[in-house]
Amino acid sequence: MKIPPRSAYVHIPFCYKRCFYCDFSIIPLGESVAAPGRPGINSINAYLDLIHREILNSPKGPALSTIYLGGGTPSLLNKKELGDLLEKLRRKFRFQDGAEITMEVDPATFKENDLKGYLEIGINRLSLGGQSFDDSTLASIGRKHNRSQLIEACNWVNKLFKNGMLSSWSLDLIQNLPGLNLCKWFKELEQAIETEAPHLSIYDLTIEPETVFGRKHKKGMLNIPIESEAQKIDFETNRYLKSRGFSRYEISSYSLPGHASRHNRMYWSGSGWWGFGMGATSAPWGERFSRPRTISGYKKWVEQQESQFLEKTLFIEDSSPMPMDELLMIGLRRREGVNFEELANNCGWTQKECHENLKLLEKYWLNFLKEGYVVKKNGRFFLSDPEGMQISNQILIQMFLWWDSLGLH
Repeated sequence: MKIPPRSAYVHIPFCYKRCFYCDFSIIPLGESVAAPGRPGINSINAYLDLIHREILNSPKGPALSTIYLGGGTPSLLNKKELGDLLEKLRRKFRFQDGAEITMEVDPATFKENDLKGYLEIGINRLSLGGQSFDDSTLASIGRKHNRSQLIEACNWVNKLFKNGMLSSWSLDLIQNLPGLNLCKWFKELEQAIETEAPHLSIYDLTIEPETVFGRKHKKGMLNIPIESEAQKIDFETNRYLKSRGFSRYEISSYSLPGHASRHNRMYWSGSGWWGFGMGATSAPWGERFSRPRTISGYKKWVEQQESQFLEKTLFIEDSSPMPMDELLMIGLRRREGVNFEELANNCGWTQKECHENLKLLEKYWLNFLKEGYVVKKNGRFFLSDPEGMQISNQILIQMFLWWDSLGLH
């Protein structure tokens, strides 16, 4: 049974510039984007017109319980632009009472009064893209803000949170950046705790080929921690944050009680969501679809949707469910893991198919099960924390090899 989506992701692609590790679908507007007259205003207006049109022409659905404005840098938009965008969503879908409305913010793009403006239009959760508290590290990864700006931004956000004006907020950090070791990283974690953020997203650096880091890595010029050091960093991150009351509810997500991101949990539970904007992915009924990653491609796609409604994944009668391998992949990221038989039944497998395919999967995972990296308990599979989560990619590779051997796709 396909459950109607109650979440929406909206992609705001604008940035000052592209960070050295970033391969997201973005539109760099340059250093003068925030200057009087806003040189990038024509680009912003043209894009917002397209995304408003996409929302207007999307299928209807039930009231939304989570909305996430991501990017890019949504905080490069002003209060009116953001408010109009939320109003378009509200008119199309309606918002549930108590809906979680999150916006990503960059420390170099807002002042304290801007935050109050975000609250006035309905934002009730902020995700602050800090990445690091070290000035030399921030410069080396291409970030615009510095340490003092980040700390000031954290203080502003936390003041609103403590005053009950924000329901929650999150701080993003990246571990295993160039030049990082365990000692330096521990200082980052201590500073993160001092901010009193109730949610931390700790991302591993991913080297993407078509980025500054990707090109430097190919030439052997990127001094990143070796695998054993990276695993030690992850282990100590997990240990330290647990000692400070944080729970790891997903591979990259830690929260104090009551502050897990509802939108994050939606993604990793296999639920559906609407996606809007250039490069945005949606999966309202299971099957995923990613919009074109360039503004010209996105514009053409929006125009085609208005006249022809070509994209079948957006309509329940034409869509396909999310395949079993994707459901396993996202489920294993969560602390509670996945119930294999339940997933198999939902995918229409017979009891015999379920039994035979499960036995085969356990053969692919044999060493991981023996070593305790993958744990089977009461019909559920989950990754041990932190050991299994540290080598999740290796575990998932074997799962995909199992899936390919079945020949079901």
